[in-house]
This record gives sequence, structure tokens and C-alpha cells, in this order.
Amino acid sequence: MTIKKELLEILACPKCKGDIKADELRDGIICEKCSLRYHIKDDIPVMLIEEAEGI
Repeated sequence: MTIKKELLEILACPKCKGDIKADELRDGIICEKCSLRYHIKDDIPVMLIEEAEGI
């Protein structure tokens, strides 16, 4: 499953408000600044800090 480029352009990390990028290997999106990975469930990014995991 891939996330659309247009969606990535408007999303930001909820913790630091920084840019995010797709993590194709683990089916999620990551913020390198915060070192957090947000999961994608049913094609919807779960952008909750408490559900993110460290990278």
C-alpha cells in the first residue's frame, strides 16, 4: 500500500510539525526529526503521537 504524494505534501508530524515521508518498507510514514513512525490502517494515516513508534 502506498500513500499518495499529494497527501504527504499536506501532512505534518503532529509532534514537531515537521515534514514527513513515506516508509514503503514498513507501510507507514515517518518523521526523521522526531524519529517517529506513524502507521497506516485501512489506507488512513494514524497521526496520533501516543500510537507512533520510535524508529
